[in-house]
Amino acid sequence: MDVIVRGKNVEVTEALKEYASRKLSKLAKHFDHPMTATAVLSVEKNRQIVEVTIPLEGGRLLRGEEANEDMYASIDLVVDKLEKQLDKLKTRLKRRHSAEEANATANGTLSVPVVRRKSFPVKPMTVDEAVLQMELLGHDFFAFQNAENDAINILYRRRDGNLGLLEPR
Repeated sequence: MDVIVRGKNVEVTEALKEYASRKLSKLAKHFDHPMTATAVLSVEKNRQIVEVTIPLEGGRLLRGEEANEDMYASIDLVVDKLEKQLDKLKTRLKRRHSAEEANATANGTLSVPVVRRKSFPVKPMTVDEAVLQMELLGHDFFAFQNAENDAINILYRRRDGNLGLLEPR
């Protein structure tokens, strides 16, 4: 986990940076991909404040703030708070996933949400015309009505860079 440590109204020592990085890096076990945590250390009167923000997938934000008389204690407290938030989030996601699986089993279908719908005009064209259209659009796939058989076909770019064509029977 990448950890960015900044100070606000306080000089952040190398020891504080190391401590915060070490403690926050323990949260990486909860993620299966690299994450970046930003910690802002500040002092207001006799309060040592730590604010941590970790952007998650889907636009979610994991955020914690703690204050104590000791900056090291504030770091410990905020890490504990973030771990509890992560545990709650994981539990909620597992519950939702289990409910979706049960629903899918009962209905015989998977309940994966469709997040975007797009309609487009279907014009009969040859495969060569479809290749040209796909290239012009810069897409990795292109749906079209094949002029040779009037069927809807899908043209797609394969991982090896070549093109593939899906034709219904």
